[in-house]
Amino acid sequence: MHELGIVMHVAKTLDEVAEENHLTSIGSVTLEVGEVSGIITDYFVDCWNYFKVKHPLLKDCRMKLEMIEGITFCEDCKREYRTIKYGRICPYCDSEHTYLLQGNECNIKEIEASDE
Repeated sequence: MHELGIVMHVAKTLDEVAEENHLTSIGSVTLEVGEVSGIITDYFVDCWNYFKVKHPLLKDCRMKLEMIEGITFCEDCKREYRTIKYGRICPYCDSEHTYLLQGNECNIKEIEASDE
């Protein structure tokens, strides 16, 4: 389960942002999570809820998740398609010369915070 490691990394980043901006609490954090990132969102939320109570800056912080659709590009026919639906083989030309354009990310998109 690598979700806890990612949660710890997000918390470290939030600590750095809070220090740089003199924040005393963070109300919510919005993460963009790719649908082929390997992150199991239910585990991720459970890990967040477990970890945040032990972390004063984040104790009241709500985690919001936005999914990023997996999109693959075919080098042969130059078309894009949904990765989850079709996998690695291009549904248009049956080529294996494909690569992932998006969908494996985990980004902090937005932080709602207070300096009071």
